[in-house]
Amino acid sequence: MARINLLPWREELRVRQQRDFVSAIAAAVLATIAVLIFVHMQISGSISNQEERNRYLKTEIATLDAKIREIKSLEELKGKLLARMDVIQSLQGSRPEIVHLFDALAKTAPEGVFINKFMQSGRNLTLNGVAQSNARVSAYMRRLAESPWLKAPELNIIEAKGKNKNESTNNFILKVQQANPNKTEKAGG
Repeated sequence: MARINLLPWREELRVRQQRDFVSAIAAAVLATIAVLIFVHMQISGSISNQEERNRYLKTEIATLDAKIREIKSLEELKGKLLARMDVIQSLQGSRPEIVHLFDALAKTAPEGVFINKFMQSGRNLTLNGVAQSNARVSAYMRRLAESPWLKAPELNIIEAKGKNKNESTNNFILKVQQANPNKTEKAGG
């Protein structure tokens, strides 16, 4: 019988299988490296794209913040101008009131009553004066109450000065409020 030596064939098969195995591993490693490089490039591209978008958004936000600051300053300026316009309109509307006020003070003062000092705080008036008698002060208070430009007279102080009955004078302090009959008509009608 013939003897066949199968060892070299098996040895060649084993070497070929090892070579195929190593080349398959090398191909797998290369494929893995290629995939990792591709994924890394994709992620880097996404990150750089997002950073670019973030930079764009930051510049737009800064632009909008500047516009918002400008709008706020314009709104403050508008508020100040509107307040000034309101003050001017109220002054324009109340301009004739002072004329009526002095006219009412002159017309309501009876004979024998003299105003020495006049102070105004807002719509409140303080009148310091001299009268020949208490009756003249009360007549003055009645006339003030009847005036459409004055209301709510209130006597704070009255004191008699003088040596005898014939020469006595009464110093008085009256508080009264300024009124505007035109404004009450507008509010009522």
